[in-house]
Amino acid sequence: MGKLPHVFALPRMLRHFTATGEGLPPDGAVEVDAPDPALRAALSAARSGDWQPAADLMARTRTARDWERRGQYSAGLAELALHHTGWLETWQQQRPDDPDVALVAAELAIDRAWEIRTAARARYVSQEQFRAFRTVLRDAEPVLRTAADRNPGDPVPWRVLIAHAMGLGAPRAVFDTYLARGREADPHHGGLHARAVQYLAGKWYGSHEEMFGFAEAAAAAAPEGSPLRGLPLHAVTEYALEHDAGPGHGPVAWSRIEQLVEAGLQLSAGYEPGDRRAAGFRNHLALALIRSGREAEALEVFRLIGTDARTFPWAYLGDPRETFLLLRKGVRTQVASRTPYFAGSVPPPAVGTTGTAGTAPVQDAATAPVAMAVALAGAPLPEVRTAVLLTGTALRLAPARGGRTFVEIAASAEPAGRRKGLRRTLLGEGGLPRLAATFSRGETWPVLVAVKEGTDCTLHLYRDGRLVTAHAWWADPAEMPTQEDAAQRATALAAAYGRTDHRPLAAVLRGTGDPRRHLDEAFTALGLPPLPARFGDRPEPLAEMPGAELVERRSVFRAIRESLSEDDGASGGELPPLS
Repeated sequence: MGKLPHVFALPRMLRHFTATGEGLPPDGAVEVDAPDPALRAALSAARSGDWQPAADLMARTRTARDWERRGQYSAGLAELALHHTGWLETWQQQRPDDPDVALVAAELAIDRAWEIRTAARARYVSQEQFRAFRTVLRDAEPVLRTAADRNPGDPVPWRVLIAHAMGLGAPRAVFDTYLARGREADPHHGGLHARAVQYLAGKWYGSHEEMFGFAEAAAAAAPEGSPLRGLPLHAVTEYALEHDAGPGHGPVAWSRIEQLVEAGLQLSAGYEPGDRRAAGFRNHLALALIRSGREAEALEVFRLIGTDARTFPWAYLGDPRETFLLLRKGVRTQVASRTPYFAGSVPPPAVGTTGTAGTAPVQDAATAPVAMAVALAGAPLPEVRTAVLLTGTALRLAPARGGRTFVEIAASAEPAGRRKGLRRTLLGEGGLPRLAATFSRGETWPVLVAVKEGTDCTLHLYRDGRLVTAHAWWADPAEMPTQEDAAQRATALAAAYGRTDHRPLAAVLRGTGDPRRHLDEAFTALGLPPLPARFGDRPEPLAEMPGAELVERRSVFRAIRESLSEDDGASGGELPPLS
């Protein structure tokens, strides 16, 4: 058949996906909240019933006043004790006045309450579970007070007490007291301040402005290069759960969000790859960059994170490890698909710049033909509207004859900052056909995508997320398919639309005159409504069709926010894990 157009060549994503994995650890190596070697050894001993290594480890953090590690170790030991309690009970019996075992017991009390409540959405938690959850929290207060009293200079018990106050909906004065006591012990304790940001989130007991103001002030007061300088990224995550990215979405100026992300990139640059101290804010930074459409920079941050995934922010989106790996893979796919097919390698991201830096240009706009595409979905508009929501792209729908629906990418509906190169990115290799594969998945109706790029025209037939067949026309007679190839493609297309005789269509597929005219002839041979007027002559021809409507880009954050809005009003939002 001679040369194939790039729509039939190996897609960019498949060509470059492997390269995007350079510098990334394999999925199996990623661990959420991975313990350092010292904690791992203590956990291993505790599983065997030996509490002494855990006691020694916690005592060293107290003596050294290493509060960050102390908070991490106490949380890790409490998580183990939730299901392996014997070693902790022995420790308590042997050293009843030990401030270290008191702290682990306090962490455990919160974990036990949360196990009763579960991490399910509030609407799926029974009233009996809520009552038991709050009862266990109330009963835990003496244990938490003991942990604070036995080591007054330790900020970690006050972080645990803030979690306790969140679960019970304690008065604001209680939170203020706990925060003040914790800051007296350590003005820059990361765990304490991260928990305070959660408390001050609008969905809990504060407001967006108060949350950002607190996070920014704490970051500014922290020593130069301190991980606490990344605290505003925690606030960005909390805000993202309720508001979409971009100007005009939500009460906080988008420029402020962008400045915080830029500051996070600069902070990250001061740490070595894989530095455990930076992993906390880097995980939030990766999510913030994804949310902003800056996937190339997010990929570089994933490289810096390495294997050190953290519970937050990923727990807000589902299972932390699964979500981390899923979004990391999605970022790789985006970067690969935006890299020119014939590029020698995936270009390195330009970390530290604004906008969509690091996203490779798809092709020189002066020489690349403009691709235009429209799809015909075999279902009424309301049904298609529901199906396309999960594409994450702004689409325009228009009703078509026979209870069908035309679909096109509505690049003009995107924010100004996303428009540059968007049409070429989405309508290059795999654009609307790729989206058709997405929104046809799980559906019984076919989707036929017509693409015109320069003088070339192509057809792609999708069903249930699978490419059934595809065909291309060129003006060059040498590119005519064989009779056998044309018959096979025509048979598949005819079967999808209930046509018993494929021969008229096979003749159309072997046409070598005007590719655009052959597209119309193919639609006619299949008994389908004609393509929109001016298709191939102007972008977004559906905008002029009667009954056309826009389905706006719907991000994963918007979906989360809509889901959270259905929760009960006890706290104004979903309870995050408290450990």
